Amino acid sequence: MALCPDGHREGRNMDYVYILKSEKNGRYYIGSTNNLERRLSEHNSGKTKSLKYLYPLRLVFEKACESRIEARKIESKLKKFKSRIIIETIIKDQEIKGL
Repeated sequence: MALCPDGHREGRNMDYVYILKSEKNGRYYIGSTNNLERRLSEHNSGKTKSLKYLYPLRLVFEKACESRIEARKIESKLKKFKSRIIIETIIKDQEIKGL
């Protein structure tokens, strides 16, 4: 799906859960947003102070969600995994299984 000029995907506005990978040290960051392009730009420009040491960051996974609540629930569950193997499997398969 292509990005619209405002950073949303084509079609109706959606919320997303996403995984970013640090080009600097290979660490992952999990988040949610309603505008992927804007959020990635914010992360890479240093607006998210806690990620300053990780950028540049690259989007490696995204999942469109029906609502902000759904995106935040998935984000929370992914963060609780705390397993690099699980996160890398999600990225490789480009899907979240068992949630």
